[in-house]
Amino acid sequence: LQITGLIFGGAGMVGTLAATAMPQWRVSAYVEGNMVVFETIWEGLWMDCVSQLGIRLQCKFYDSLLALPPPLEAFRALMCLAAALAVLAFLLAIAGLKYSQRSKEGPQAVSVFVLAAGAAFLLTGTLVLVPVSWTGGSVVRDFYDPEVPVPLKRELGAALYVGWASSALLLAAGAVFCHLWCR
Repeated sequence: LQITGLIFGGAGMVGTLAATAMPQWRVSAYVEGNMVVFETIWEGLWMDCVSQLGIRLQCKFYDSLLALPPPLEAFRALMCLAAALAVLAFLLAIAGLKYSQRSKEGPQAVSVFVLAAGAAFLLTGTLVLVPVSWTGGSVVRDFYDPEVPVPLKRELGAALYVGWASSALLLAAGAVFCHLWCR
């Protein structure tokens, strides 16, 4: 069970790091008369990218930290905190796996690292879920809002799906480690 939790936590950690770095949080949508298919726009936490015909990719980091909208600043902070906490939780899980005592007779003694790893994985999963779900909700809301001009409509990007999967894996790992502690 500990190894399963460790695998879930490791995969969730890698997914969290990937979702934080990926520029595909919001992707340009092709709706109504907006059929300019030779150019795709990606918007991420750190940069905007424009792909032309799938051949040429130009990415540009955001110019100013002060010019960013407040939600984007908060999402950056939450995802960076989640990435750091995911690494810490994974290291705690490894320590918990190493320092748990196994015996052929009687129950095994589970170290306090297991509980710490479980709590950290649960917190990390929640930290990832908040910005990813908030961004997904705003993308869907703007997509169906008639006040938003068609060229500014966006679709859900791959980073959001990676974030949701990572959050599920992190929450599952946290549940496994907390279950081990309670048992």
